[in-house]
Amino acid sequence: MSNSRLKILFALVAGGAIFLLGVSAAFHPRLAAEEIPLRVMTFNLRYASPNPPNSWPERRPVMRNCIRRAAPDLIGTQEGLYAQLKDLAADLSGYHWIGLGREGGSKGEYMAIFYLDDRFEPMAYDHFWLSDTPAVIGSSTWGNTNRRMVTWVRFRERRTGREFYFWNTHLDNDVELARQKGAALIVERADQLKTSLPLLLTGDFNAAAGSSASYDILVKNGGFADTWQPARERNNEKLNTFHGFKAPVEAGVRIDWILARGPVAVEKVEIVTCADNGQFPSDHFPVMATLMLKAEK
Repeated sequence: MSNSRLKILFALVAGGAIFLLGVSAAFHPRLAAEEIPLRVMTFNLRYASPNPPNSWPERRPVMRNCIRRAAPDLIGTQEGLYAQLKDLAADLSGYHWIGLGREGGSKGEYMAIFYLDDRFEPMAYDHFWLSDTPAVIGSSTWGNTNRRMVTWVRFRERRTGREFYFWNTHLDNDVELARQKGAALIVERADQLKTSLPLLLTGDFNAAAGSSASYDILVKNGGFADTWQPARERNNEKLNTFHGFKAPVEAGVRIDWILARGPVAVEKVEIVTCADNGQFPSDHFPVMATLMLKAEK
C-alpha cells in the first residue's frame, strides 16, 4: 500500500476514534459533566446611588468590564436594586437573572442570581426570609431593621442533564443574633431538601470566615464546606473582600463566601481585584470559585 493511502487510512481511523469518544460522552452525561468546570462568583454590587463619588453611573462600566473579564457561569449578587439589575443584565450578554426585592415585588435590595442561559435551565426557584416567619415577605423578627432573605434556584445543566441547587443570601450587617439565626435557618432549610444534589451557597455574610459564629454554624456544624479551604489554587488570599472604596487591605478577612454541600470538588478560588482608572465597581471585591460537580456514587 502506498504511503498516501496509508495516511488516508490512518486519518479515517483517527477520525473514527474521535467520533466514538464524542458518542461515548454524549451517552454518558456523568462522564461529560466530570470534565466541565463551573465558575461561580459572589458579588456584593453595592446598591445604586446617583451621587458621586462612586455613583452607579461611574461604577457601571467598571462592573461590566470586571464581570466580563472574570467570565463566571453563575453569579450570586447582593444589594442590587431593580433598575441596577436591569442595567447589569443589559450589559452582560447571555446572562438571565432571577430575584425578588427583599421588601416584596421590585422594592428593596435583591439577592439576584445571574446565570448563562445557554448553559443552565432553571427548574424551580423561590425565596424565603431570614426570620421566624420565613414565608412572610419582608419579615424581620430578630432585631435587624434591614430585611434579609435567601433566593434559590434549582438548575439543570443543559448539556449534561446534571442538576444542582444555587442559594444566595446576605446576612445582617449590624445584629449578631440575626446573623446566627439566619445561618441556622439556612442550615435547617438545606437539611429539609433531603437531596444528594450539590448545593452551592453564595453570599455576603458580614462575618469573617473561620472566626465567626455564623461561619461555625454553617461550616463546622451545618454540613457546608468553605470552598476556599480545599482549593488547589488560591489567588489574592491575603486581601480583605470588603474595602469600602479605599486601598485594599491585606488582613485576610473574607466576609464574602462560596460554600458547598454534596459532591463538589474545588479547583481554584480567587478574590478578583477590579478597578479602572482608580474606580472600583463596588465596595466589595467579588470572589470566584472554579468547581467540578462530581458524579454521584
